[in-house]
Amino acid sequence: MKIIPTTIPDVLIIEPKVFGDERGFFMETWNQQTFTEAGLDFKFVQDNHSRSRQGILRGLHYQIKNPQGKLVRVTQGCVYDVAVDLRRSSPTFGQWTAVELSAENHRLFWVPPGFAHGFYVMSESADFQYKCTNLYAPEHERCVRWNDPNLNIPWPLVQGEAPQLSAKDALGALLPEAEVFA
Repeated sequence: MKIIPTTIPDVLIIEPKVFGDERGFFMETWNQQTFTEAGLDFKFVQDNHSRSRQGILRGLHYQIKNPQGKLVRVTQGCVYDVAVDLRRSSPTFGQWTAVELSAENHRLFWVPPGFAHGFYVMSESADFQYKCTNLYAPEHERCVRWNDPNLNIPWPLVQGEAPQLSAKDALGALLPEAEVFA
């Protein structure tokens, strides 16, 4: 596998080896030994799978207690995936990085604990799968507003239309008022 650094050192793009021919393809998306040998020693406790229509934006989510690291990928469709550093002690606090994930590019995106995470569906629909290092704890879930001017994320909105949000995501906090990590 190939590990590609992003503008935030702890967030990584991972390109697995893909073996394909006229019948299709095969790839390993997780192998504890391979990842550990590459210096990526994660322990996962939960797998999730969501499907969303075009124009849906989910995020920017995080858990203030029991923070989750997430290894994310898209198995159908295409999304714009974003990680925002919410670790106040980090030199990259308040900065974000993004990657396009698709079924075609097979990329994985490592979003460590201490980051807000969100994605926007650019294709007709997308199946989004991710492994988590901690269990979901809804009482500790928080959200930073997707269009926070402090972040100025250039979401690739289809036809420039506002994304569809959950009621919870529409009420996300602005970064200066958000509960963040030490």
